[in-house]
Amino acid sequence: MPDPINWSIAAPWLAGALLFGYLLGSIPFGLILTRMAGLGDVRKIGSGNIGATNVLRTGNKTLAALTLLGDGLKGTIAVWLTMQQFGPDMAVAAGLGAFLGHLFPVWLGFRGGKGVATYAGIALGFSWHALVVFAVTWIGVAWLTRYSSLAALIAVIATPLALWAAGFVQYAELFALLSVLVWIKHHANIRRLLAGTESRIGAKG
Repeated sequence: MPDPINWSIAAPWLAGALLFGYLLGSIPFGLILTRMAGLGDVRKIGSGNIGATNVLRTGNKTLAALTLLGDGLKGTIAVWLTMQQFGPDMAVAAGLGAFLGHLFPVWLGFRGGKGVATYAGIALGFSWHALVVFAVTWIGVAWLTRYSSLAALIAVIATPLALWAAGFVQYAELFALLSVLVWIKHHANIRRLLAGTESRIGAKG
């Protein structure tokens, strides 16, 4: 039987891991890259989101790809570095922090992205198998329906279920929480999907 956690000792470390993840996660790559490219404030176009999908609406595919990469890697780095130094419990806290940082960055008045790329990056930080489940599900649903948002919503259901089935209960619990937050952040997309007005991948106008 494992020794019980001494919370008086563990709590400050967990808080530190959470803060470390939050600071990494709150880096708004979409906003930084579009401003550096002279395209202004990405929050003033399209959906007003700072993620890769909205950056793509500037017409610059390279910036959108770099935003996707940056938003993913900040989750991966937060988890991987913490895992290497302090183990899985701290990595879970760092992963949660990175996700909260992306969704609610203090620098932007707590108005951040929807978390899909960062979710995938956190999955990679814990297990490439989790990322494969996420990616295959996303690609399959997107190919069948042409809805990016629906693909993300289904992929974040599949990921914690796969982790749970593989016996990674602690990680599954974390990703279940992250998935709930993704669904909450996609509330407008869900309304449009139900109304049949959500934009499809590749649609013009």
